[in-house]
Amino acid sequence: MMELDIVKNDDMEMLLKDISHLYGYDFTQYSKASLKRRLNRICMLDKFTSFAELRYRLIHDSTYLSRFIEEITVNVTEMFRDPHFYATLRHHILPLLGTYPFIRIWVAGCSTGEEAYSLAILLKETNLFDKTLIYATDINPSVLEKASKGIFPLNHMKQYSRNYILSGGKNDFSSYYVSMYDVAKFHSNLSSRMIFSTHNLVSDSSFNEFQLILCRNVLIYFDKDLQNKVFKLFDDSLQPLGFLALGAKETLRFSNVEHHYKQWNEDRIWKKIS
Repeated sequence: MMELDIVKNDDMEMLLKDISHLYGYDFTQYSKASLKRRLNRICMLDKFTSFAELRYRLIHDSTYLSRFIEEITVNVTEMFRDPHFYATLRHHILPLLGTYPFIRIWVAGCSTGEEAYSLAILLKETNLFDKTLIYATDINPSVLEKASKGIFPLNHMKQYSRNYILSGGKNDFSSYYVSMYDVAKFHSNLSSRMIFSTHNLVSDSSFNEFQLILCRNVLIYFDKDLQNKVFKLFDDSLQPLGFLALGAKETLRFSNVEHHYKQWNEDRIWKKIS
């Protein structure tokens, strides 16, 4: 698929100011290279032949905003992605959290919910499910709606099952869902301890205190200043001795809150020590 170059840098700055002013979504500190690629992609997908067409549609059609946000925010995820990370949660982190009378986990940037359902399965298998709440948040209301239904493409289950087994899972993975035509619907009891809610990491504040926060492969799309802002939000939201899990290419090193944390292991899990 050939990449078009309809949206120039100056156009992008103008559009981001429009969106912030009209709708309150601030994308100005997202990685410029990533944003430009995705803006040009949406022009191609939705057949805009000029930047002016895209801008006009966004300004004059508020219903188009959800479509725009879905394309601009990156929603690439899978269940038990990076199995070694989930094995570490299973064998080391969750047993420590199990000593608390109640556990709150925040999955920030949860996308379509695969990570939240993976956690629910882990919590079931470690007998911690009934005393845990999983807060699954995203900037994008349409992906949250998908996440709350717990319905995923059936042709993904083979990979998800492989990931699950590599993460230490011992059950038959298909026991967690029912197959219906070309989709897998996960059992509703898995979502009974989940709260799905819109939350903008750029502009919204802390809303609870957590023992574990997962925000994996989201911050790579933010510039350094915005990363620091989000790290401060997580620091305000994380209980002392709690854990923050980041993606493989993300780090607290050189951030403003680094001195509060110790890297727990090579899986980008950080423990709050002060």
